[in-house]
Amino acid sequence: MIYLDNNATTPVLPQVLETMLPFLTELWGNPSSLHQFGAQVAKHLDTAREQTAELLHAQRAHEIIFTSGGTESNNLALRGVLQAQPEKKHLVTTAVEHPSILMVCEQLEKEGYTVTRLGVDKSGALDLKELDNALTPDTALTSIMWANNETGVLFPIETISKICQAKNILLHVDATQAVGKVDIDVRKAAVDLLSLSGHKLHAPKGIGALYVKRGTKMSPLTFGGGQERGRRAGTENVPSIIALGKAAALAKERLENGDIKKLEELRNNFERTLLEKFDEIKINGATSKRLPNTSNISFEGCDGETICLLLSEVGIAVSTGSACSVGSLEPSHVLKAMGLNHKQAKGAVRFSMSCETTTDEIKKTTDALEKIISRLKKP
Repeated sequence: MIYLDNNATTPVLPQVLETMLPFLTELWGNPSSLHQFGAQVAKHLDTAREQTAELLHAQRAHEIIFTSGGTESNNLALRGVLQAQPEKKHLVTTAVEHPSILMVCEQLEKEGYTVTRLGVDKSGALDLKELDNALTPDTALTSIMWANNETGVLFPIETISKICQAKNILLHVDATQAVGKVDIDVRKAAVDLLSLSGHKLHAPKGIGALYVKRGTKMSPLTFGGGQERGRRAGTENVPSIIALGKAAALAKERLENGDIKKLEELRNNFERTLLEKFDEIKINGATSKRLPNTSNISFEGCDGETICLLLSEVGIAVSTGSACSVGSLEPSHVLKAMGLNHKQAKGAVRFSMSCETTTDEIKKTTDALEKIISRLKKP
């Protein structure tokens, strides 16, 4: 199997699995317990929190709240902030967010909130003047992703933060796709809340985190014990938290040792090869700054799902976009927002690599694509 769907999920790295296993077999105590058996687990929990904070350059480890994943982190950020500011009823986001943001916004509208969804241009970029104009005294929160999960397009979070700060409006960033692929400094970017998901950076599914800057008002959504400093009740998922901490430490190493730069070169070479082989393709978001691992390509005259299925038959895993939208008959909402017509959007395929992807795997993929596209284009 050649796995090129790392924006959907990533394999748990052997080092991560090795680190978490003792907490399933030996160190299984409850970290909230007073006795030594629980206290020794709590120390490891603190280490994982510190490792996650270090990846984000957070000032304090306790600014990290462990959750079940990106979806919970996003829900907690939006609803938690809004509940803490009941006098404000307006939220600003974008038209290209992940469903875990957009669906929450749809529900909030049913509850009486007003939501402004910012559009993007054909390159996937935001109009920051539109953002500035959308912010009002009634705006409680702006929620904008760091990187788009389908195209990899990066948004200028530092600039966005300055616009929000000028009007004293909190900024939440869904960084689920960006964490571990680009350097994220929450202090430099001056974000108030930031979501991440473990299974996007080689930790298990079912674990994530929400960074909440010290002093940010946010109401909890679950009530029970005093875990996570009272902000997210429930006994901690210790093995997965330990795994996330290790995955965060390894991701930090990859950002520092040049592995991510090599990954970007591999992606760029892949795109150059395809542009040489095929005349009628479009690399979506190519003129914008993008994640180093992501390539979203429209094959004109072909159906993206058919390409995915035919690649799967020869052992190559890719996707047409967000795994959370599989089964939808509608083309990608992200590509539609970028102005692609129905055929271009339906012909899109997302290739998302990891630092485990090899040059040989990319060559096999381009060779397979050449045969498949030739077959689909036959009259």
